[in-house]
Amino acid sequence: MAYADQDGMSTNRLVSVVIVLLLHAFLGYALVTGLAYDAVTIIKEKMTVVDVKEEEPPEEEEPPPEPEKQIEPPVVSPPPLVQTVTPPPTIRTVATPPPSAPIVPTAAPPAPPPPAPAGPTSEAKPRGNPGNWANTNDYPSRALQQEREGTTSFRVTIGVDGRVVDCTVTQSSGHDDLDAATCSNVKRRARFEPAVRNGEKVQGSYANRVRWQIPK
Repeated sequence: MAYADQDGMSTNRLVSVVIVLLLHAFLGYALVTGLAYDAVTIIKEKMTVVDVKEEEPPEEEEPPPEPEKQIEPPVVSPPPLVQTVTPPPTIRTVATPPPSAPIVPTAAPPAPPPPAPAGPTSEAKPRGNPGNWANTNDYPSRALQQEREGTTSFRVTIGVDGRVVDCTVTQSSGHDDLDAATCSNVKRRARFEPAVRNGEKVQGSYANRVRWQIPK
């Protein structure tokens, strides 16, 4: 029904426009021919005023609802690859000094000769027979009962008075009691002429051995 009313209104407007154009043309002709006044009077009497209504704008249709926007997950780009570039090693050239000339050792001057002794020099000497320092009576009783025999080597230190200061077993007989009897008897009985250096008595040493043997 609304569409038919719009077509009628458009037709009326077109008719009105055509009538207005014809009137303008007629008035122009009347002015030219001198009949303007009569024509105006006649037209004024016969002219019908047409009320042209403006067309109402068509109702705007509601736009369709917008489709729901789907939220797309954000695109995460992978981190850029970082390549570690190891710089090449720096090679330093070290100049090697030229080889030095070999050092020829200088011969040491010869040592001066020892000074001539200012007096007599001699080693310590035992007084009497060393065989008397230990005898059969000094044989340890236990070693004698067990019939143990052996030879003990010793060294003694002699003081400036000719007496034994110390006694050391340099080679054992294999029996402690025989070794102990050796040093005990030598220290008790041995007497010496002290050693002399440049006319002066000094401390000296003496070495010997005692053979322990059971008499048959």
